[in-house]
Amino acid sequence: MPNNPLILRGKDVSTAIKAELATRIAALDQQGVKPGLTAILVGEDPASQVYIRSKERQSGKLGFNSQVLRLPERTSEKELLALINKLNADKAVHGILVQLPLPKHIDEQRVIESIDPDKDVDGFHPVSVGKLVLGLEGFVSCTPAGILEILRYYDIETQGKHVVIVGRSNIVGKPMANLMIQKRPLGNSTVTLVHTRTPDMAYHTRQADILIAAAGVPEFIDVDMIKAGAVVIDVGINRIDDPGSEKGYRLVGDVNYNSVLNKVSAITPVPGGVGVMTIAMLLSNTVKSAENSLK
Repeated sequence: MPNNPLILRGKDVSTAIKAELATRIAALDQQGVKPGLTAILVGEDPASQVYIRSKERQSGKLGFNSQVLRLPERTSEKELLALINKLNADKAVHGILVQLPLPKHIDEQRVIESIDPDKDVDGFHPVSVGKLVLGLEGFVSCTPAGILEILRYYDIETQGKHVVIVGRSNIVGKPMANLMIQKRPLGNSTVTLVHTRTPDMAYHTRQADILIAAAGVPEFIDVDMIKAGAVVIDVGINRIDDPGSEKGYRLVGDVNYNSVLNKVSAITPVPGGVGVMTIAMLLSNTVKSAENSLK
């Protein structure tokens, strides 16, 4: 049983990616192009505001032409679609991000589909999803793309491995499954996807060489749900009450980190694991879009 598991630190991977992006951004600058990322935030959702501020800060550090358009909660769907249409036509904007969730009176799917696929740096547009399924070049949803980069950075073998994914969301579970079955070095895996209607979920998770937890349930994956030596990727970021903490809460993943630590061969921490990679890949997709604009 491993006693010194490899801690897969997303922060280190993110730093390496940003260093590589800085070189590409300098090359773009030589051609008179500055990556342009526009984020749209509708309403006052606290978690969304924190996330948007982080994106704004990090893109600014890399020298992006970055802007955040903050709209009131009462903004109509028609007004939002008109704004996106204007950004679609703006050649200085290479990436458009609409922060989810949106207010209930706005159809999220209609908004996602209104974004020009060439500027869909979140990788949510049906065109982007279709390219992913077919194994074509395109924008990959940022969290799954970030997980791949963690596996690449730490040289985690995926070929022939059994990958079990907990969760079937359009943002993580489904695109992750499609990535892992692709005929490419970071793929060629046998994939099982389990969810809330899977009988005896632990039976499946205990077979995983690589377990990717994206259930959205705090510390759901316990020590009896994994096999010895598994690689565990924890996508969850959950806030739970902690009266002993200065803030009154702490962040935990979907995996009971302390209980599994001595059983796994490698694991991502929370925070400092997958979460920081999501923004890094958003920046990477925006630079890629800026490069594509020159072709």
